[in-house]
Amino acid sequence: MKRSKRLGIWMDHSIAHLMEFTSKHFEIVTIESKLTNEVKKERSSVSEKTMHNKKKKLLLDYYKKLSEAIKDYEQVILFGPTNAKIEFFDLISEDIRFLKIKFEIKNTDKMTENQQHAFVQEYFSHA
Repeated sequence: MKRSKRLGIWMDHSIAHLMEFTSKHFEIVTIESKLTNEVKKERSSVSEKTMHNKKKKLLLDYYKKLSEAIKDYEQVILFGPTNAKIEFFDLISEDIRFLKIKFEIKNTDKMTENQQHAFVQEYFSHA
């Protein structure tokens, strides 16, 4: 019997922790958004419209990195405290490369890495 490739992603707008569900040791891969650093640097020196466009581009770059990381999985759980997971899902749901991936979205609070790991373990153990 073939085991499906499963991935849990805890994310907000600044960082994503990717955890592949396996019977072995969990490895957490981190993808960071450049959004917070860039916005802090430019907050006082640019117009509101320019800032909005910059934020949008940085988020799209972040979501693109995430989409490249998940393209080979069969099942993905997106979880975290912000609406970043919904924005990301809305973006990739329009891409045919992701039609065969089963997604689920769960709202959670901020979590430590151990709590994230336990959440993914629990979720896929019952899936």
